[in-house]
Amino acid sequence: MLIFDKRTNTLEQRAYEYTLQDVTEPNLYRQLYNYDEVPKIPFNHRRVPMRPPENIWITDSTFRDGQQAREPYTVEQIVHLYKLLHRLSGPKGIIRQCEFFLYTKKDKEAVNRCLELGYEFPEITGWIRAVKGDFQLVKEMKLKETGILASCSDYHIFKKLKLTRKQAMEQFLSIVKSALEEGIRPRVHLEDITRADFYGFVVPFAIELKKLSDESGVPIKVRACDTLGFGVSYPGVALPRSVPGIIYGLWHHAGIPSENLEWHGHNDFHKVVANAGTAWLYGCSGVNCTLLGIGERTGNCPLEAMVFEYAALRGTMDGMDPSVITEIAEYYKREIKYKIPPMTPLVGRDFNFTRAGIHADGLLKDEEIYNAFNTEKLLNRPVVVAVSEHSGIAGLTFWVNRYFNLKGDQAIDKKDPRLQTLKEWVDQQYQEGRNTVIGDEELEEALQTVCPELWGELSGK
Repeated sequence: MLIFDKRTNTLEQRAYEYTLQDVTEPNLYRQLYNYDEVPKIPFNHRRVPMRPPENIWITDSTFRDGQQAREPYTVEQIVHLYKLLHRLSGPKGIIRQCEFFLYTKKDKEAVNRCLELGYEFPEITGWIRAVKGDFQLVKEMKLKETGILASCSDYHIFKKLKLTRKQAMEQFLSIVKSALEEGIRPRVHLEDITRADFYGFVVPFAIELKKLSDESGVPIKVRACDTLGFGVSYPGVALPRSVPGIIYGLWHHAGIPSENLEWHGHNDFHKVVANAGTAWLYGCSGVNCTLLGIGERTGNCPLEAMVFEYAALRGTMDGMDPSVITEIAEYYKREIKYKIPPMTPLVGRDFNFTRAGIHADGLLKDEEIYNAFNTEKLLNRPVVVAVSEHSGIAGLTFWVNRYFNLKGDQAIDKKDPRLQTLKEWVDQQYQEGRNTVIGDEELEEALQTVCPELWGELSGK
């Protein structure tokens, strides 16, 4: 069959339609996933075309997947974080949706409190098991869309569900049909897609979903879930681990439009951000994330990372307010009592923090030398220098100018002899056995004691 593709403006040959392969024994890809060895990354050197959608966006799973990895949030915490997500999203709604649990009294109260805010974005959606009775929960909350779990690897179909592929597909399709009958927009979560038989189950299942969508006129979304973080973005990598191959196959072979495709990754092998960006580039409009990447095991894709990835790929924040990211991080530390690892990019205490004297000297000459971007402008996080035995006079100079907000002609030069006295005080601290950095309050007190003239000038006293 020949089809003229309006996007590529060429005739494309569709010679084969994939149908379900109802095997008697599970395909566990043991050549890749030998449980006693590191998972292998195979290549077949087949490359698929990069096809970024016209519109890309972020969706959030903080209040679903993010709550499966930590103590559940309180209702007040959920409402506050939802407000911050709304502000971060901006007027264009780049953070398109948030998904919520619907099972407990607390879940329902949180959803109702967020709905009362009346925000268009992020849209509030549900998440349910593949059980018909759960649709009543979605209807009671008056939600338009819900996620539905549909495990697609033979690990899950044969070992967990104890079904055949045909039985699993029939069960999942019946649940999707029930959602359509209830007037609910289904979002089908293809769990464990990076260990699934892509052409033997995933594509045939997605084709059936596309048929249901066409018949009903309701857009059925497909979320590709890299449940164990096996996804790989390298060119020419083979399925089932290929992120480009998975996204290409879903839109090209199954016909799922980009706006109905979503990627959900985990960070078991440190690939979660690269895989999410790759999903965007190869035709997936949505990438599913959590705040600070908090989620099962190693976590999900950090939402704040994809805010910056969006701006890097599109050349604009499109109305998003990245300074809210710092407010979110502060709220987690202050109110939720969550300990963010200090070196975590964008949100950690030390992500734009330097201790090395040679780096401080570079920052003193020009902040761009050792700071990746204007963290003060974009995140309301000015670059920080820690004073230690390695800081030297340059580090002390940078600290004084930053702490007292001295710029231009007002800035203290590192050749100012009064700083030498302060440096001698710092050196003495470490000669006496100190092994920790010196805090701002300590330095201010030392400056007042050993350099009273400079202190008076800087403080105006």
